[in-house]
Amino acid sequence: MTDLTTKIILFETGELNGYDTIKLFSELVKSGLAWKLQGSYGRSAQGLIEAGVLDKDGKILKTEEQLEEEYLN
Repeated sequence: MTDLTTKIILFETGELNGYDTIKLFSELVKSGLAWKLQGSYGRSAQGLIEAGVLDKDGKILKTEEQLEEEYLN
């Protein structure tokens, strides 16, 4: 849990890059914590699911390169 806690702190302080944030939310969905933490985590997780970045079980559906191409172009 310590590693996950560290990642959450890094997310909260803006120190995670985009794909590391996706990986964090993947972990949060897989563990069920996305739905137990404050509401913004659940809303963000749901947004990633609706955008097709994650599936409902937390699996990452797009590569880092695909995400960069989609959101930077």
